[in-house]
Amino acid sequence: MTQSKHRKMYGRAWVKQRLLFLQSNPVCIMCERQGILNGATVVDHIKPHRGDVDLFWDINNWQSLCKTHHDSAKQAEENSGIIKGGDIFGLPIDPDHHWNGGGVG
Repeated sequence: MTQSKHRKMYGRAWVKQRLLFLQSNPVCIMCERQGILNGATVVDHIKPHRGDVDLFWDINNWQSLCKTHHDSAKQAEENSGIIKGGDIFGLPIDPDHHWNGGGVG
């Protein structure tokens, strides 16, 4: 998919849906997992769509994030497959972490 076709996906229809989604889901889910209430400004695709139109518009593949988490933790998570960070009790938020019953312990 060319850059211009990819950009077209983020046109007027996306701007409208993004605003509606953020109104319904105003809190960054990554901040919330850490016990912090922080406003979301980004609608993130949980599974990268990589130009797949159906995945792009699948609302079940959307999550609200703050820009900081979108640009840092989410990118690191996509690259490593590991959800970093802990909750307010210091426990790992990655469900696959061995302390949460996942992975090899």
